[in-house]
Amino acid sequence: MSSPILGLHHVTATVDDAQADVDFSVDALGLRLVKKTVNFDNHFVYHFYYGDEVGHPGTIWTTFPYKGRGVPVGTKGAGQITVTSFSVPTGSLDTWKQRLRERGYTVTDAAPRFGEESILVTDPSGLVVELIGNDTDTRAPWASGGIDETAAVRGLHSVSLEVRDPKRTVHFMREMLGFEVVNEMEGRIRVAVNGDGPGKSMDIVHAADADWAKNGLGTVHHVAMAIGSEDDQLAIREDLLGHARVTEVRDRQYFKSIYFREPGGVLFEIATTKPGFPVDEPVPDLGRSLKLPPWEEPHRATIEAQLPNVHY
Repeated sequence: MSSPILGLHHVTATVDDAQADVDFSVDALGLRLVKKTVNFDNHFVYHFYYGDEVGHPGTIWTTFPYKGRGVPVGTKGAGQITVTSFSVPTGSLDTWKQRLRERGYTVTDAAPRFGEESILVTDPSGLVVELIGNDTDTRAPWASGGIDETAAVRGLHSVSLEVRDPKRTVHFMREMLGFEVVNEMEGRIRVAVNGDGPGKSMDIVHAADADWAKNGLGTVHHVAMAIGSEDDQLAIREDLLGHARVTEVRDRQYFKSIYFREPGGVLFEIATTKPGFPVDEPVPDLGRSLKLPPWEEPHRATIEAQLPNVHY
């Protein structure tokens, strides 16, 4: 079926220390911090957005650093994104191993799947991040990330979600969101939308005996899919009613969002591609200053006093 879903938009994780998170995402992975704002549901916690030069949908990795806020370490398991995968050029994995190990991160080789080689690295909060080598990603990397363009991250490749019953998840994603099965192997089904290249797919991992996941430090909170217009978002929300508990449309300042869980328990978001991150600061200045939504501006002094200083 045709689908208004364009591909992945972003992945959001709950992390521990703000500075360690910036160091990993900016210094180690070479992503650009395109927005430094706050969690709209808890304005004393940062919300960092990382991506390419302007934070195009499909390149965005976002984090909530909750150190010192009483959030326990999370549990990875069923009903959760357990691996977030980024796309890098074929032949660059040895470069990445050296770079990440020099910075003190633990790196391991992953078993090849679907004709692609990859490596796994654990971030400072315990998140599992994967770099997948491929020669089909034509997206331009962030050119000032300190990494040669022949190796730099192109954007999100895919995510791996663990569910106890993959058939229900596949059916929901096909019928409600327009994804199609594009590859299968033992214990894993790859579904994709609007093509099957990097940034278009999710891997559904069969985890029949896995414990239920618990959100907390070191876990992925949700994955967002991109949609081109607010009208398309409202239409798909209407379709989802009766099949999932869907939130009202929420204004996230840089896009508008709806949230719901697929049958396996993974939290999904559908986010518009506009207005984008340059809406409140010019492209050369993205991520340099704390940006607050208009309703939080009267509280700026109080908010800034409770946020840790970060440098990058």
